[in-house]
Amino acid sequence: MNTIEFPEFTGFDIKDQSFVNLFVARFNPLFCEYNFTNLFCWQKPARLSWCLYRGRLLIYDGIDECSFMPLGDAFSPRELVNLSKKMEDIGLKPDFALATEDYINEFPEISDYYIVEQKRDYAEYIYNVDDLCSLKGKKLAKKKNLISQFKRSFPDFKIELFADFFKQGVSDLAEKMSGPAGIGQEFSALATALDYFKDLKLKGLVLLNKNRVAGFSIFSPVSSEGATMTYDIHFEKADRDFKGASQMINHGTAEYLKDKCKYLNREQDLGLKGLRQSKMSYNPAALAIPLSLTLISRG
Repeated sequence: MNTIEFPEFTGFDIKDQSFVNLFVARFNPLFCEYNFTNLFCWQKPARLSWCLYRGRLLIYDGIDECSFMPLGDAFSPRELVNLSKKMEDIGLKPDFALATEDYINEFPEISDYYIVEQKRDYAEYIYNVDDLCSLKGKKLAKKKNLISQFKRSFPDFKIELFADFFKQGVSDLAEKMSGPAGIGQEFSALATALDYFKDLKLKGLVLLNKNRVAGFSIFSPVSSEGATMTYDIHFEKADRDFKGASQMINHGTAEYLKDKCKYLNREQDLGLKGLRQSKMSYNPAALAIPLSLTLISRG
């Protein structure tokens, strides 16, 4: 592959996967948005592009009009401001997303140059996989009950590994559950994931009732091996016609992954009230809340 140097930007090609993964493996970013699957599948809906800048991976989000914090050795605030000015020079916004608390603590003077804000709507929900398997405690008793109801109501259910012949059923369910507003965004990203499933080294589970797809999940590892090994749940849907299907595929995914990782990243709620309530109801072990850096105007 030919690397692209600033100020040129380019989209993500499947051939870029190993190159991007080298950065992710070396610098182990906190947020799953740096994961190549997410970058590749969401590049059209989010208008994502990338280049190299002084040895760092620089990603630009054309919808939110900001750069991800450069992936590589941390820039000082003055170096970051210099990059902001260069972004303005080429007609792009000078602001940054996905800054971490660790970065702010290392460089407290950053507030002299940028307005620092928490972005709660973009917080990523991190769960202990064992907790999602056991569902212990009064707060999670309802989840267990819904799983039991599902098993009683649909005794012929099966959970199987994703295979190509499930692609149409998964796509149909995603379209049904996304509705018109989601078809151009998440549905587009899912379609890309299904088309490049093997190339992206994805895995998935399909919840079936009499060969009808009642739910599915698609996932991949997003961190290095070890005590913090984490899988990202890129996509998960359940058919509301099957009561308990959502809890069933959630639990089935955790059971499948419990010997492969310690944590599951179930991504963001994007400020959607119902989705936030659902994600909080599973008692996340942590919330990874990104910070935005908005350049302070000196004019």
